[in-house]
Amino acid sequence: MEKILKLIKKYNRIIIFGHVRPDGDCIGSQYGLYHIIKDSFPNKEVYVSGEVSDYCKFIGAPTMIDDSLFKGSLAICVDIANSERVSDQRYKNCDYVLKIDHHPSVEEYGDYNYVDSNSPACAQILTEFYDKFKNELVMSKEAATALYVGLNTDTGRFKFDSVKSKTFNIAALLLDKGVDLSYVDNNLSVESLNSLKFKGYVLSNFKMTPNGFAYIIVKKETIKEFGVSNEEAANQVTAISTINTCPSWAMFIEYDNEIRIRLRSRGPIINTLAEKYKGGGHPKAAGASLDSWDDLDKFLSDIDNLVKKYKKNNA
Repeated sequence: MEKILKLIKKYNRIIIFGHVRPDGDCIGSQYGLYHIIKDSFPNKEVYVSGEVSDYCKFIGAPTMIDDSLFKGSLAICVDIANSERVSDQRYKNCDYVLKIDHHPSVEEYGDYNYVDSNSPACAQILTEFYDKFKNELVMSKEAATALYVGLNTDTGRFKFDSVKSKTFNIAALLLDKGVDLSYVDNNLSVESLNSLKFKGYVLSNFKMTPNGFAYIIVKKETIKEFGVSNEEAANQVTAISTINTCPSWAMFIEYDNEIRIRLRSRGPIINTLAEKYKGGGHPKAAGASLDSWDDLDKFLSDIDNLVKKYKKNNA
């Protein structure tokens, strides 16, 4: 972490990058770090690059950055395991690239990598960074709120088994900096009427493999029919998370150029399987991709066998 602080002090222009289809931890980490740097070093230029998340736009929304600003800048890539998932590939044009992440390391990219795969959220790493250098850094209410959203969402509201006592200590630190819990909850808990109707579609149309893997297939035309965004559709993967006979579940969602798998578990270790399908992630929350729907049966067979072994070993 000393290296991270030295780099931040060294560069006068810093651009913070997120991943494609950003989640709460990505946006929370980007804006939490943005506010920490900007408030601690007011004379520095600090930018946030990436895609907008409707779910977390109450924290902030990145804007387009001119090409001329990358040269001479420090790039900080947060919550991004591999380089192809950086949403703005112009990060390569920066003078120095720093990666800060909590996913199991699948690729070292850039010039310096700080990875703590024991942390349940990138936002926790950044809060620990602040706490280590709190005599030199400033944590505003805005920074704390952003980081709390990242911590809250990537831990499933503190219910995943990656949560340890340290996570609650980190949450307490952020609350002491002014986080308004009702404000955060009011923004994270509401959804559009179209999204609620789409949830009904998911609950009415999901399928199960013989050994208890629950899944829902979502085609592009279905998303259009319900009038929801890709992000709203993807968030409904949790709709089928509570079936007591299904320790693993997923949403297969069709985009313009890929079929993305949002894969989840409360038992089987799934990230190793995800890595076989151009993905990766955490042991119980991962993502993967299919080249075409022709590959679906093979994936379903693989995950069904994984669930079968898990149930046999835990009978």
